[in-house]
Amino acid sequence: MRALATDAAQSSDSFAEFLSTSNVSPDALERFNYMLARIATEYVHAPLLPLFTELVSVRNELFTLLEGRQRPQQSRELFMLAGTACLLLAHASQNLGEPDAAMTQIRTARLCAEQADHTGLRAWTAGTAALITEWSPQNRLALKLTEHAARLAPAGESRIRVAAIEARTAARIGDRHRSLAALERMRQAQEEAPSHDEVEQLGGLLSFPVAKQNYYLGSVYTLLGEYEKAHHHTGAAIAAYRSGPQEERSYGDEALAQIDLITIGVFQENPDDAATALSHVLDLPPHLRIRQLGTAMTRLDSLLRRPDLQGNRALGELAGLIHDYRVLDGAGGIPSP
Repeated sequence: MRALATDAAQSSDSFAEFLSTSNVSPDALERFNYMLARIATEYVHAPLLPLFTELVSVRNELFTLLEGRQRPQQSRELFMLAGTACLLLAHASQNLGEPDAAMTQIRTARLCAEQADHTGLRAWTAGTAALITEWSPQNRLALKLTEHAARLAPAGESRIRVAAIEARTAARIGDRHRSLAALERMRQAQEEAPSHDEVEQLGGLLSFPVAKQNYYLGSVYTLLGEYEKAHHHTGAAIAAYRSGPQEERSYGDEALAQIDLITIGVFQENPDDAATALSHVLDLPPHLRIRQLGTAMTRLDSLLRRPDLQGNRALGELAGLIHDYRVLDGAGGIPSP
């Protein structure tokens, strides 16, 4: 009986040693957290293509570690980090004009969020899926995706973001009632005490600061035709980006806000303001011109070609500049669609 007890103890000891082995250290997890936080922060103000390459390298390293063995809590954190890397790659793919690739990254990020049982990552992933869809021809689907994201989003910037995406999507497809209702939910979310969100704490692209909130509000009110409110919020967003720290200055959001100012200038019959805003968009270097700028400029081009706006020489000159705008993709600058 003593021999049986000894053998049983040795087997348990061997299994305990097996369980205690891990291919990842606390220092490595801290390094990955730091790297993703740095990339998320640099993303809003640095050129996209070098960051894309670095993101792929980080994601691959995380995938390789997950194929090995680590403690359950470490596996959870690795899945969260890998999902976050895929989430950032989804944004980058969309910015390069590859929405199908972006949604593939979203699916992998969603699976990682499930493996990590991470509500914050689930919410950010669902919100990003809605955002990608909003910029596509299937933008009505984005409203359904925002409903799912809203059920997941914890209090704080994640919940504010989902409401803002819903408000802009509804305004874009002409559902004024739903857009205003989403704006009210956004206002309520701004007043809530924020919950702990590991994704949001990475910052940068994975945050929704006041400047970005104002940019969205400006876009929503522009789409709703409430141009005084639109001008107020758009101007506040641009001023915040210009006066804030360089690492928080989102060149993409700032340029899109300038395009809203062009639209406001057109409808308020102020071509000088529209021309000034357009000059800021044209001054953005080609390697910073994300695909959404091409989409927004194409929409603006269609607006300026409306029959009721023909005959205005100043607007005609704006239309000529907008029509030739070129944006970024993986191969460099290409004509906007």
